[in-house]
Amino acid sequence: MLDYTKHFATRLGRLLTPQDEPIPGTGQVPNSAGGYAWPVSEWDRLDRFLVLGSEGGTFYVNERQLTIENARVVEVLVREQGEKLVRRVVEMSESGRVAKNDPALFALAMAASLGDEATRKAALDALPKVARTGTHLFHWLQFVTGFRGWGRGVRRAVSDWYVDKPPRALAYQMLKYPSRDGWAHRDALRLGHPKPPSLTHDLLFRVAVRGRDGVGELPEGLVPEVRKMLEGVHALEQLDPREAAVLIAELKLVREMVPTPLLRYPEVWEALLEDMPLGAMIRNLATMTRVGLVAPGSEATARVVERLGNEDRLLSARIHPIAVLAALKTYASGHSARGRGSPWEPVAPVVDALDGAFYRTFQNAPTTGMRVMLALDVSGSMGTGVHGMDYLSCREAAAAMALVTAATEPRHMFTAFTAGLGGFGRNGLTTLSFSPRERLDDVVRRTSSLTFGGTDIALPMLEAMKRGWAVDVFVVYTDNETWAGRIHPSQALQKYREKTGIPARLVVIGMASNGFTIADPLDGGMLDVVGFDAATPRLIAEFVR
Repeated sequence: MLDYTKHFATRLGRLLTPQDEPIPGTGQVPNSAGGYAWPVSEWDRLDRFLVLGSEGGTFYVNERQLTIENARVVEVLVREQGEKLVRRVVEMSESGRVAKNDPALFALAMAASLGDEATRKAALDALPKVARTGTHLFHWLQFVTGFRGWGRGVRRAVSDWYVDKPPRALAYQMLKYPSRDGWAHRDALRLGHPKPPSLTHDLLFRVAVRGRDGVGELPEGLVPEVRKMLEGVHALEQLDPREAAVLIAELKLVREMVPTPLLRYPEVWEALLEDMPLGAMIRNLATMTRVGLVAPGSEATARVVERLGNEDRLLSARIHPIAVLAALKTYASGHSARGRGSPWEPVAPVVDALDGAFYRTFQNAPTTGMRVMLALDVSGSMGTGVHGMDYLSCREAAAAMALVTAATEPRHMFTAFTAGLGGFGRNGLTTLSFSPRERLDDVVRRTSSLTFGGTDIALPMLEAMKRGWAVDVFVVYTDNETWAGRIHPSQALQKYREKTGIPARLVVIGMASNGFTIADPLDGGMLDVVGFDAATPRLIAEFVR
């Protein structure tokens, strides 16, 4: 029998539409998996791109296609509201909400190339705010060169990047980040033609162009700190590990300034650790463990644990949660995800400290007292890596994010859902026994081993209705590529409200930078937010209170 109701936009029809068809009269569009969802706004898509990027693509869309889609949205905003876009890019980049700065640099390069005169000026003026390191500058140059040639505005912006920096800060950037992506300071200086504002700037420019050996004896009148740094970095090549360690500690040199052969020695790493930036410390934990510096009961281990436990230090360093999560998973495993280098024996206090640091990177969220279902999409599409990290999937990242909310909401339950495969219930949903006191790396490991299949995001609401669970807030962590259900998630939520009398809300945590959401934009009880943002737990709490 033909089901006429599902083709007619009545109240009954709106509650019976399968996910591979649009709900009549709603403006839904096909997602990349063949289901239907709502398109997110251009500004929301921009936020997703800035926070999540497009590296690695998604399960259904490759990296190139996803980047093209996001670039089209950026281009539209550049041409229509360019100055506002620049302000948004600066805000997101400076806030520490982005895991990688490349999407922000890409958007800024597009604004500097394709915007109107006011937009181009705003983008070029904003360059030092977004390109804060030498590596950032090289990435931006790579992007902007792809969009346009080196006009007067770009030359001026690059020149200002160099001449506006104090001598010591400039020396640090040039020595720490000498080259990246086929670009070097030599290239940027030759194209930008900056006029050195001081003798020290002039010398640094010449060192970048000719090399340290090419400038001969250092002249008098240099900033003393810069002189010591240049002489010290040059001298390291001739020193043994103990002598090098003394010089590194004295001049506060960083790892990138140290010749590779010296990085095999624990005394060198001990000297580096003394003033090592927190982000660099997290990235180098495995190496420091390999060389024996970070070991059970060592002073270095105590120092690492203390720094990871310092919330003020974590926040001021703008350490992104994903950086900590990636470090935790890799370090706890005892081997590189890509098989590089020798294995190491994880030091338990360091693993525990990384676990705690992950929670501290999020903004404190108040307890709402609501009954919360934390629903993890564990379908096949969620196996795609976050930010192109093959070793950290969206599924694992979602579990970690959920634990943060669970830690502040005592009335919670965990569920995982997929479109019904073996190991799950017939409808593809199962409850999980995760505890917010459980070690994060254990939860991540258990989540990665769950059975997965297709995507049906209606399952959490349908299962709660079937079992009589009282839920005030459904928090779904997903890539929004739902397609397999007999009813849309928004319809399932409405049915749950009607059957239980509970004005339940739905929060959709998007774990991919695509253009879709299951949250009905006309329903004030649904919220779509960007996943893996340090502000996400607080946003959830503010919405549901």
